Amino acid sequence: MKTTLKLYARLLRYVVPYWHAFAVSIVGMAISAATEPLLPALLKPFLDGTFVHKDDLVMRWAPVLILAIFFVRGIAGFVGSYAIHWVGNKLVMDLRGEMFRKLLALPTHYYDDHATGTLISKLTYDVMNVTAAATSVVTITIRDTIIIIGLLGWLFYLDWKLTMLSLIVAPIVALVISTINKRLRSSSRDMQRVMGSITQVIEETITAHKVVKLFGGQEYEQKRFYDEINLVRRHLMRQAVAALANVPIVQMVAAIALSMVIYLAIGQAKSDTSTVGGFLSFVTAMLMLTAPLKRITSVNEFMQRGLAAAESVFELVDTPSEQDHGKQVIARAKGNLVFEHVSLSYHSDDRYALSDVSLDIPAGQSVALVGASGSGKSTLANLVPRFYSPTSGRILLDGHDLADLTLASLRANIALVSQEVVLFNDTIAANISYGQMREVPEAEIIAAAEAAHAMEFIRELPEGLNTLVGEKGVRLSGGQRQRLAIARAILKDAPVLILDEATSALDSESERHVQAALETLMQGRTTLVIAHRLSTIEKADRIVVMQKGRIVEMGTHPELLAAEGVYAQLHRIQFHGMLLEQ
Repeated sequence: MKTTLKLYARLLRYVVPYWHAFAVSIVGMAISAATEPLLPALLKPFLDGTFVHKDDLVMRWAPVLILAIFFVRGIAGFVGSYAIHWVGNKLVMDLRGEMFRKLLALPTHYYDDHATGTLISKLTYDVMNVTAAATSVVTITIRDTIIIIGLLGWLFYLDWKLTMLSLIVAPIVALVISTINKRLRSSSRDMQRVMGSITQVIEETITAHKVVKLFGGQEYEQKRFYDEINLVRRHLMRQAVAALANVPIVQMVAAIALSMVIYLAIGQAKSDTSTVGGFLSFVTAMLMLTAPLKRITSVNEFMQRGLAAAESVFELVDTPSEQDHGKQVIARAKGNLVFEHVSLSYHSDDRYALSDVSLDIPAGQSVALVGASGSGKSTLANLVPRFYSPTSGRILLDGHDLADLTLASLRANIALVSQEVVLFNDTIAANISYGQMREVPEAEIIAAAEAAHAMEFIRELPEGLNTLVGEKGVRLSGGQRQRLAIARAILKDAPVLILDEATSALDSESERHVQAALETLMQGRTTLVIAHRLSTIEKADRIVVMQKGRIVEMGTHPELLAAEGVYAQLHRIQFHGMLLEQ
């Protein structure tokens, strides 16, 4: 209970900045609610004054009062509802903004451990369920509480004994609500997890649609999707059973009390202790109590669903951001990189992705990292921009420990071109100038594209630099996407460059263009080159051969061939494979 209240209080803090609109909503709801008990309260003098005493004043003003009550009720209800919807939409916008800021600040290992679909589901589905719990639940509860208090007040005024008898249902109603609360919260949590899985299946199927078609995976994907949506259906039915059973149970208990009250009230009417107007007014007020009681009990469904969603939202918001304890700001680095006894374990076990790696790379030198898959090449490169931090040892840039540098200043000195080119669904110009904290002149963009051998195909496009590349650059070929990534790195003009399989999976013509662009990019920069094709790194100043997270050989291409070691063996295997392909 304490945890629930704490969670709810935290959720309501997001409403505080909009307390003016929230207050308007509450006032509107309160006015609307206050008019409801007036109807049974006016029923007694209307009936007695009209049909019993034939009072002309009552007969003349009764219709006017009824119209006035409904007019006030309609205006107040509209204003209250509009204000609460405005607050709710602002709340969702603020939460989404905060969640997205958190996504941008999360460490790399978080994305390694969490499915993309689950994260998307949090920002789309979960956050929408929070709205009702933070806004509508409060105002509906306030409105219906005022209605219930007003009606009960009138009932006590008419006959306190009969009213006390009707209140025997309260403990039973509380027990029903408490029992159903747990089921609703549990089902809502399960529902959110399944929605994340559905989003993941959809995203994977869309992204890999070519593989699905080529390998005949349609039935498999259909079954996988069916299983997930069937789980959603089952969880929705669990919620529906709990929510739907809640209302009739409460209403049945209230009906039992109402029937007892009506039975006793009829007895009073026979003994002339109650007037016709008083009797009908009492019964009407009792009947009118069922509607707010129904809403109060029904609102519990939205409350539990919202709190379950809030748990999911705040779980993301509370995830620790990427650690940036560095205080030192470095301007443009020279590019001297030193790895001192660096080891890295991704998990808390004894398995090391890197083990006691020491390497000195002078500024402006190109160093190629080669080795079999899983040898630690990419891991070593990922330590330079601090996507991961060493378990032990340290890395120095121009004599500064990377851990002492601010992430912003460190990464401002590093450019990356990888096999998996990341392009955004924007123009070519926007993709080349991405991340520049200034208005980049078109001349600079063209110069970078020329240096990357990209302008030759950009000029052939109907809209040139303003051409939209599509999602992930789908409208361009692999070589064209790679050259745009190189142009982006050229424009950034960082002194440290990481090339991660930048020429793999390209045809010979594209590779020729990309290789020429890379040679331009590498000039005067400290470059870490990760490559499987040994032919692409023969000109490197130094080649570092890795095995199982360790450096086993180091030297130039001729030196390593002459040493007849691991590199020479890898070279022979690849050279023999190239001959077979020819």
